[in-house]
Amino acid sequence: MSRIEDYALIGDLQTAALVGRDGSIDWLCLPQFDSPSCFAALLGTPDHGRWRLAPEGADTCTSRQYHPGTLVLETVWETDRGAARVLDFMPPRDKVVDVIRIVEGIRGTVDFAMDLAVRFDYGHVVPWVRRREGILQAIAGPDAVYLSTTAPLVGRDFRTESSFTVSEGERVPFVLTWRPSHEEYEPRPHPDKSLKKTEAFWTEWSGRCRIDGPYKDQVTRSLITLKALTFEPTGALVAAATTSLPERPGGERNWDYRYCWLRDATLTLQPLVAAGYHDEAAAWREWLLRAVAGDPAELQIMYSLSGKRRLPEMTLDWLPGYEDSTPVRVGNAAAEQLQLDVWGEVLDGLALARASLGSEDSWDLQTSLMEHLETAWTKPDNGLWEMRGGRRHFTHSKVMAWVAADRMVKGITESGLEGPLERWTSVRDTIRQDILDHGLDPTGSHFVQSYGSTELDAALLQIPRVGFLPYSDRRVVATIEAIQRELNVDGFLMRYRVEAAEDGLAGGEGVFLACSFWLVTALVGIGRRDEARELFERLLALCNDVGLLSEEYDPEAGRQLGNMPQAFSHFGLVNAAVALEYGCYESDEPPTISE
Repeated sequence: MSRIEDYALIGDLQTAALVGRDGSIDWLCLPQFDSPSCFAALLGTPDHGRWRLAPEGADTCTSRQYHPGTLVLETVWETDRGAARVLDFMPPRDKVVDVIRIVEGIRGTVDFAMDLAVRFDYGHVVPWVRRREGILQAIAGPDAVYLSTTAPLVGRDFRTESSFTVSEGERVPFVLTWRPSHEEYEPRPHPDKSLKKTEAFWTEWSGRCRIDGPYKDQVTRSLITLKALTFEPTGALVAAATTSLPERPGGERNWDYRYCWLRDATLTLQPLVAAGYHDEAAAWREWLLRAVAGDPAELQIMYSLSGKRRLPEMTLDWLPGYEDSTPVRVGNAAAEQLQLDVWGEVLDGLALARASLGSEDSWDLQTSLMEHLETAWTKPDNGLWEMRGGRRHFTHSKVMAWVAADRMVKGITESGLEGPLERWTSVRDTIRQDILDHGLDPTGSHFVQSYGSTELDAALLQIPRVGFLPYSDRRVVATIEAIQRELNVDGFLMRYRVEAAEDGLAGGEGVFLACSFWLVTALVGIGRRDEARELFERLLALCNDVGLLSEEYDPEAGRQLGNMPQAFSHFGLVNAAVALEYGCYESDEPPTISE
């Protein structure tokens, strides 16, 4: 089985596929990110669906890279007889899904083998396969997949295979198309035409990035990844393209991340605004407003791509899991948790949008959210990390409740919006004092994870970023230093001590990459810029060969862990790079980056 970091991403802004270094597409959900998969070998075996295209007898490629500024993946294979490349990409969606693979001879001759096993419903359903007018059809229930190619195809053991040879300059295309089974197949554009269209789209998009400096290439790759995780019809952004990749192999901390978390509101807007992608930022804001509309008391921590609220969690018992990590889950029961920080994240994000996008047509909704939070902030909750143990008074949650009140007060005092200024100022001050009274350790030196606890939490690194206290405050400095000392593993950060979580789940987890990027920003904020840069460059070295990061990293085993690629990690990378290049800033005050 491939390691998590062996995978590259291709996508069409509505779904995405993971392509391994062995030439196999082991994960693809159709027609969108949170649909059932047609290739699920990532969480099982090749019999659960995959599409492998590689030279005969080759286990891993010689090299691979994205074409500069694009999501077109080029994989090079060298053999004793010659060399060839495979171009993998998905054109931005029109009406149907296309996954295109073009084999091109570079020199000599190379014998290729293709193995296609389509398995709908997460590897559970074997389709009926037949040939019609030269097109392979695989149909089951609502799904239909079609394969068009010039290569010979042979059916064997409920799979489709092909053997062919490419010589220098020769090109052999494969086009896999999904559409609803009740619709007729229509011939697709020539693969070379689709390639040019796809490269032009991504080159134009990435060329608009206005963040400069020594880390521009890594920042651009992260922004392309974030764009690829965007569901274009609604503007939503999924946390990751996968489900159930483990936080520790063999453990049960395996979650479905193919949904949209409100906590990502500000973290999404920050890099998009900083890089100059205002259209994407505006689309995300509009999704956010649609998703949270309704009773403020019913605000959830996450929603579907369309804003749907019900995300029932279930296990797929027929899948053995990545490296035997079970259960394999789809849906996410954490959607039903109470996490008070999301009110703050939403109102902080909308304040950032007001400051950077220059529009405000949702003040009534924001007012309703704040009116609910005026009393709700006193409740215990499940916290930022969605702990499945008992509820607590998490310090970070209270800080984000303060953020909510602070942004609403600023909306009145700085933007001239209407609201009960004295009342919300009083709420803000009361929350602040409550945090200072109960959120510090017994000595009062640094902040702790929850009231009455002595545990630390990397989320506390956000305290100066959101403006609760300045970076110069002694308690902030002491908190940063305590987190760096106590949650450190080989220089990187754990989110918190898992053994102290008491959540009843087996298995630990790796260091959390987003938290380690937060530490970079925090170190910049307290003036330790050289140390911040050293840590940032160590983090960049954890990216795989095509610049992607999953959720976590295991320093001992030297491998990535968790769902892949992870938006949270790439948010952190971009924001840390901005901090190193342009300095730290509060979340409702976007940096000024010249064109």
